[in-house]
Amino acid sequence: MSSTHPVLRCASDIEAALDSVASVSATFMSTETKRSTLVSLSRQAHRLQALMLRVLAASEDVAAECGARSPAAWLAHETRLDGAEARRLGRLAEGLERYDVLAGAVGGGEVNVSQAEVIVRALDELPSDVDLAVRRDAEAALVEHAGSLDPKGLRILGRRILEVVAPGVADEHERRLLERDERRARASSRITMRRLGGGLSRAVVDLPDATMDLWLTQLQAYASPRRGHLAEAPYRDPTSGERVPYPRRLAQAFCTMIEHLRTDALPQHGGAAVSVVVQLDLDALESGLGVAELSTGGRVSAGEARRLACNASIVPAVFGGASELLDLGRGQRFFSSAQRKAMALRDGGCRAAGCDIPAAWTEAHHLHPWSRGGKTDLADGILLCSFHHHRIHDQHYDSTRLPSGDVRFHRRT
Repeated sequence: MSSTHPVLRCASDIEAALDSVASVSATFMSTETKRSTLVSLSRQAHRLQALMLRVLAASEDVAAECGARSPAAWLAHETRLDGAEARRLGRLAEGLERYDVLAGAVGGGEVNVSQAEVIVRALDELPSDVDLAVRRDAEAALVEHAGSLDPKGLRILGRRILEVVAPGVADEHERRLLERDERRARASSRITMRRLGGGLSRAVVDLPDATMDLWLTQLQAYASPRRGHLAEAPYRDPTSGERVPYPRRLAQAFCTMIEHLRTDALPQHGGAAVSVVVQLDLDALESGLGVAELSTGGRVSAGEARRLACNASIVPAVFGGASELLDLGRGQRFFSSAQRKAMALRDGGCRAAGCDIPAAWTEAHHLHPWSRGGKTDLADGILLCSFHHHRIHDQHYDSTRLPSGDVRFHRRT
C-alpha cells in the first residue's frame, strides 16, 4: 500500500492527466464538446484551487522551516507568483478556514474563487456583535445565491445581507459601513497632475462618490443640458459632422466650468480675488497672430487669448510697442448682467446654426472685436456656446451671419 498522502497523489494524478493531453489539439472538437469541456475545466480549476488553498492554510510549518514571512510569501518565491496575488490567496485561504459551508461549496465546485473572495469579505464586515446563528444564516444565504449571481451581484447582496437574514439590525450595519467608506474616501481623495507636452496636461482625480456624482451632474449639464441620452447617442459637430466622443464632451464642459468660475466667489489671495492675467501685445490682440503669456507661466496663442478676453474671469493686460501697459482689467469690455439677460431673451440660446444649447450655458461674444473698436452694446453682442465660441476665434474657420441672425461656420481651404 502506498504511503503517499492522498492529496499529493491527487496532484500527481492531475499532472499525469494533463501530460496525456498536452499535445492534443482542440481545433477539431465539436461545438458541443467544447462547450461541455470549457464548463467542466472551469469548475475543476476552481476545485483544484480550493484544494491548494486548503493546503496553503495549513502550511505555517513550511513558512517557519524556510524562514518565510508567511506560507503565501513562501509560495510566491517558489512559484514566481506575483507577491500581491500570493497575499490575496493567503487571505482567501484564511477566510475559507473560518467559513466551513463556503469552503465546502468552493471545494465542490459550486462557488468559484472570485465569488468566494466576495463572500468572505462580506462576512468579515458583519458587525462583531452579530449572533453566531445570524452569521451562519448569512453565509448559507450568500452561498445559495452564488448559484445565480456573479461576483458583482454578490458584492451588492453582501452589503445588504442582514436585510435578508436579520432585518432588525440591517439599517445600523449599513450606516456603519457607509460612514466607514465615507471616512476612507475622504482620506484617500487626491488629485495628481503632470504636463504631457503639446499643450496638454493630465489630471488623475480620486474623489468620494457623492462629490463625483455632483461633479458629473454639473459636467453633464454643461456638456449638453438638452441631451440626457448623450452618453449612449453620439453627438456630432453641427458644422463638420464629426462625431465628438462623450469623454471629450465632458472635458470640454470642464474647461467651460473653469473659465466661468466667478472670481469674486473664490478665496481672496493677497487682498484680491484669485485671477489669471493674460499678457499680450496690442498688435497680437488685434490680429489674433502671435503668442500671449499667462500669469501662471504658461503660453497660449493670441487667438486663444482673444477668446479668453471675452470672459470676465480673465484679466487681459495689453501692452504697446514699447512694453507700455495700455490696459489692465475689464473696463467696459465685458457685457453687463443686464445686457446678458437681454441677449438671452433675444437670442434664446447659442446662435450657431444647428446648435440648441440654451442661453444659460452660453458666452457673450463681440461680433465686432473690442480690440478693433467694437462696442459693448446689444447690437454688437451675440450668444455662443463654449464650443462655438472657440470656433469663432479659430483661424481655420470663417463665419457668416445669416439673415436669421444665426452664425454659420465654414472651414477655410
